[in-house]
Amino acid sequence: MELEPIQVFVFLGITALIAAVTYWYCRGQRQDEDGEKEYFLAGGSLKWYFVAGSITLTNLSTDQLVGMNGNQMALLAWWELAAVVGLFMLAFVFIPVYYKYNCTTTTELLEKRYKDKNIRALISVLFLLGNIGIFLPAILYGGSQFMISMFGISMDPVNVPMFDAIDPMIFILSVVFATIGACYAIFGGLRAVAVSDTFSGVLLLSLALFVTYIALKAINFDFSGIPADRLTLIGAPDSDIPFTTLFTGMLFIQMFYWSTNQTITQRAMASPSVKEAQKGILAAAGIRLLIVPPIIVLPGIVAYKLYGRVENDLAYGQLVGDLLPTFLSGAFAAAILAAILTTFNSILNASAALWVCDIHETYIDKKPNVKKLSLWVSVVMVLLSLLLVPFFATQESLINTVQRLYGLLSMPILSAFIVGLLFKNVSARAMISGVMIGVVFYGLTTGVLAFKLKNGFVFDLSVNLHYIHLMAITLILAVLSALLISVLQGQKPIWDARNVFGKAMPDKLEA
Repeated sequence: MELEPIQVFVFLGITALIAAVTYWYCRGQRQDEDGEKEYFLAGGSLKWYFVAGSITLTNLSTDQLVGMNGNQMALLAWWELAAVVGLFMLAFVFIPVYYKYNCTTTTELLEKRYKDKNIRALISVLFLLGNIGIFLPAILYGGSQFMISMFGISMDPVNVPMFDAIDPMIFILSVVFATIGACYAIFGGLRAVAVSDTFSGVLLLSLALFVTYIALKAINFDFSGIPADRLTLIGAPDSDIPFTTLFTGMLFIQMFYWSTNQTITQRAMASPSVKEAQKGILAAAGIRLLIVPPIIVLPGIVAYKLYGRVENDLAYGQLVGDLLPTFLSGAFAAAILAAILTTFNSILNASAALWVCDIHETYIDKKPNVKKLSLWVSVVMVLLSLLLVPFFATQESLINTVQRLYGLLSMPILSAFIVGLLFKNVSARAMISGVMIGVVFYGLTTGVLAFKLKNGFVFDLSVNLHYIHLMAITLILAVLSALLISVLQGQKPIWDARNVFGKAMPDKLEA
């Protein structure tokens, strides 16, 4: 499809409309420029429908729509189906605890449980490394790749280090997307982010369902001729998601992402009460169960029947460009842009919260100008993430690369939360050691930390086991290491789950 004026007009019109409606809704709300609760938790005012909308669209971005459809197989639906378990854990296990401890960030819970600021700072740094090094550049790349494949606006590679093997348009679009997304996060805070997420989410989900319908209609709802391995939900041992991984690392991945990840939990922590937050989370779970799986796998499968195997995550954009009417393709491009921006600005806002609350106020300045500091933190993160876009442009599968790399951080982080919630009298130093053991173990066994020396020697200790299984092993190792090291230090861990979850939970956050 070639870019036409009507597409540009519709695209700009819808994008401007979402921004205008967001501004109109937020302008009359109470604003406290330097207040943490206002800027990072919207003053505890998010209604359940904004919680549901923001959680949904924060997660549903180009790495799902573009990356999962790019794999062109039904198996990837398990990422979304299993997410329902993680959302239920957030609603009924973690959110009451976050409210009980009156947390602004998820990592604040760790400081209060371990009675140590350093464990909180370490986990925040790991979160920040994942956001800057993995999620932000992956989102920018996926969105840029979609626009290029949909509108055919690619450019010839240029002879510049780092960028000589990729389409320069990927970097140009990434800069544009990052700039617009940063404006929402910097100038509007979480309130503007959540409101724009919700309005954008209605548009995106509606158009994505329509794309799924017309894609199925294009093949007359006939899946014959498509290889069985593209349609099955029972993954073989050598597939992207072996069936056995659903009972090991997959469950822990969902627990980590939906229940401890600041980018997601921040929305639920911004509600006026636990019950309001739970309503929003359960609504998001319903969307995740009924709507999201079809839109992230069926178009890719249809593209396989129409075009065969499409490389470099281009299947979704090519399908949309070929099947959607001209005026609707502009609207869909606006919806994709909304998905990029909402996820990008959500991660920026959450990352700024982690830096300001967990690191800057602890070690540098106890009373900073929150909005001004967040601005500079966001600018630095945007610049760093842009530098990593070329790396993701050279990967065979966006979604698999993201999940595999993030295991380096996710399971060690989750181990700190599990030990903190289930035990007391575990030293922070022991837990920090357990976290670092988990990082090193996963990095070595998956080959993430493999490298080649100048003399030709290859340092690679990777094992022949799926990375999702290795994530479960990493988590168990990190937990046991922390408990054992604590014992060796003379502190006997005591089971404390009943004390944490058994007391009556407050329905509202403290002022």
